[in-house]
Amino acid sequence: MSETKKQKGFTLWFTGLSGSGKSTISERVALRLQRKGLPVEILDGDIVRTHLSKGLGFSQEDRNENIKRVGFVCNLLTRHGVAAVASVISPYREARDANRKLIGNFVEVYTRCPVEICAQRDLKGLYQKAAAGEIKGFTGVDDPYEPPLNAEVVCRTDTESVEESVEKVLKRLGELGYL
Repeated sequence: MSETKKQKGFTLWFTGLSGSGKSTISERVALRLQRKGLPVEILDGDIVRTHLSKGLGFSQEDRNENIKRVGFVCNLLTRHGVAAVASVISPYREARDANRKLIGNFVEVYTRCPVEICAQRDLKGLYQKAAAGEIKGFTGVDDPYEPPLNAEVVCRTDTESVEESVEKVLKRLGELGYL
């Protein structure tokens, strides 16, 4: 009788400013992982906030609670052999690091992009509203974003194509033994 190798679960944690390319890159990576036959679940920040974190605001405490909840779900998925793909701004390093410790098989992907470029990409007009004072506590404008110090992957989305970033993530997953 042959033994089947159980897929090693992992969490891909995409972090970066609004408009930096987290959702775009994470969706394409997830599709490529699915094509390889891996079970994949995406937890996108906008969708998570309407379901899992409904009712939370944007104070540091609420943002950390949101990230904690996403991390809890990613941990469950990872333990069961799923590639959990989280795409959330997660502006505070301490909250991301707590999830890294909780999950273990954690690959941080920093979608690095200057705030000026993110604002140009903004289809919802959030940066414009934040600059006009209509939105308070907007990450990257009047609320801090703490970039990762040692992300496994840094995608320079202002200079790389989406496909270059996707390939960079997949290559790193291979180097780490997840593919």
